Amino acid sequence: MSITLINPDGLPTIDVYHQVAVATGTRTIYVAGQVAWDAEPDLAVQVEQAYVNVHTALKGAGASFKDLVKVTIHVVDWTPDKMPELLKGIENAMARVGETAKPPATLIGVAALDVPEHLVEIESIAVI
Repeated sequence: MSITLINPDGLPTIDVYHQVAVATGTRTIYVAGQVAWDAEPDLAVQVEQAYVNVHTALKGAGASFKDLVKVTIHVVDWTPDKMPELLKGIENAMARVGETAKPPATLIGVAALDVPEHLVEIESIAVI
């Protein structure tokens, strides 16, 4: 299996993700939106735990962050001033699991998630 992450000419280069993932594999893994159950109401903490949960789900399917081809992040009441907290949570999660992830990503601001305590939900797709 091979995943090549690229930023084609004509598209902006973003530090935290690539614009395109080209995947060749035999299995596609869809991970349901992951949240931080029992976490404090802190965006960075919840982002960290949600990413750790994605890591756990991928491991359970025989995959890793290196196999990610797409991540979608839903954040309650998103405003751009929350970006440092979001990035801190991602950085902490990557350090915690010993991996890095920079697949194509979409950030979506939402009014609410399944319960009022959840501030972020992260879903992902991997190919192995």
